[in-house]
Amino acid sequence: MAEKLKMGVAGVGHFGKFHAAKIAASPAADLVAVADSDGERARDVAALYGVSGFADPRDMAGLIDAVTIAVPTKAHFEVAQCFLDAGVHVLLEKPITDNLDDARRLVALAEEKNLVLQIGHLPRFSGAAEFLRRHLDNPLFIESLRIAPFKPRGTDVSVVLDLMIHDLDFILSLVRVPIASIDAAGAPVFSDSEDIANARVKFENGCIANITASRISLKTERQMRIFQADAYIAVDFDKRKTRIVGKKNAGPIAGINDVQMEEESYEEVDELEREIEAFIAAVQGGTPPVVSGQDGLRALEAALSVTDSLSANWDIVQAAARDG
Repeated sequence: MAEKLKMGVAGVGHFGKFHAAKIAASPAADLVAVADSDGERARDVAALYGVSGFADPRDMAGLIDAVTIAVPTKAHFEVAQCFLDAGVHVLLEKPITDNLDDARRLVALAEEKNLVLQIGHLPRFSGAAEFLRRHLDNPLFIESLRIAPFKPRGTDVSVVLDLMIHDLDFILSLVRVPIASIDAAGAPVFSDSEDIANARVKFENGCIANITASRISLKTERQMRIFQADAYIAVDFDKRKTRIVGKKNAGPIAGINDVQMEEESYEEVDELEREIEAFIAAVQGGTPPVVSGQDGLRALEAALSVTDSLSANWDIVQAAARDG
């Protein structure tokens, strides 16, 4: 049996606390330290698990083999670079960074040091992901909706880097061909950056994904519909229900009797626990992580392309308002 991994958590705010709890409960790891720029918060969480607590994450580097990082996005590069330089494997919350140059530097550094760099795109570990991997063949059109009520937490970045990037990564993992073009529109409503956005993503194989993300809605809703030859698949992430509608037999249909519909519920799973266990397994087994640094880089590249399109479209909207 592999020796337990000595792990730490950098950033134990709202989400980092959950990381600490999962690692502390893992049979494959020992939580030995936590760090947070709020020293009092670091001490409180450290006391909860009987581990060391630091205000500076760099103070953990000599104590641990691996770390999960849940600090604000603007600090992702600096903190991750520190641990990779120290020979520590890294599970880094999404987005990988806030710019492509820093993301590429982290990916290159992890490769140079032969370290695991995994990015925290939770939907990859969901029951829906398992279901779709079993049933998808060749997606032709994807419609994705992710809406949620407004929360001040996370507004240091736009809704694209906050929410839509999860769907971009998820869809990239399903289609697995390069993006040909992106056209997007959106608007800032309650914050200084876009709070609602829609992107039309065209892939080189002709598949098109229409993706909507909002953090200013009155309810929470996550749905995806995927159309492929002879069938369409619908997933309700909140209700954990799926539906497949297809033809009973090959060839044209004469009526509704030639159509079959299958409905299925999938099991609720602890996505964060799965993510952390997959990270530990990659470190202990020396295997590629489920969501690699390269995956995080591709998702960021797509998200920033959406952001560029949003900006260009917003310039047109403002110019029309001035001229009107």
